Amino acid sequence: MLSRAWAVMAKDLRLSLAGAQGPAQTVLLGLILIFIFSLSRDPGEIFPPLSAAAVFWLATAFGQVLVFNTLYSLEEGGCRDGLLLSPAPVQAVWLGKAAAGMALLVSCQAVFAPAVVAFLGQRPAGSLLAGLFFVLAVDWGIVALGSLLGAISAGRGARESLLTVVLFPLLTPLLLAAIRLTEGVLSGEPGDARLWLGMALAFDAVFTAAALALFPSLYSGEE
Repeated sequence: MLSRAWAVMAKDLRLSLAGAQGPAQTVLLGLILIFIFSLSRDPGEIFPPLSAAAVFWLATAFGQVLVFNTLYSLEEGGCRDGLLLSPAPVQAVWLGKAAAGMALLVSCQAVFAPAVVAFLGQRPAGSLLAGLFFVLAVDWGIVALGSLLGAISAGRGARESLLTVVLFPLLTPLLLAAIRLTEGVLSGEPGDARLWLGMALAFDAVFTAAALALFPSLYSGEE
């Protein structure tokens, strides 16, 4: 399973980065969102850390949609049947695409973070190493659910579209935890960091297990 997941990840990254269209669109959308929010402050005014954290994760959430739409569109034209006929577990497709999405999303966030500092006037006062750990912990939950949502949106029926609308709000508790954790890093006041980190890790565990259980039926369903 792991070797096939690695092969899926490597294939998706090669195809996604070949033309750079997918990552470029994600980065551009995130930068536009950050710049638009920066216009709401007066020159020299520092954006509140909570608001800056919310803007960063809003850009990430929208970027996740573009990333996984791009990754799952790579199998259009019947290529998905080849993955389904492989003897390896179909969950390897979910894991490979989640890993590829993680790599692309982190690359986009590497652009979002300095943009938030520059456009929103932030001066991080907390531990950057802790901030990186928080981002990676939250990112896994985002890509775990994003890879599952990508399998649903790959279908063309009304049922799949409805499921996408229903499942997307499930990111809300994870984004709330992410915003609070990032606020602590920006302000230097961690507050209830352990509580929010525990919520994020619990989300990761629950939706990783849910994706492993649900992905085979969703990905192999009728288009």
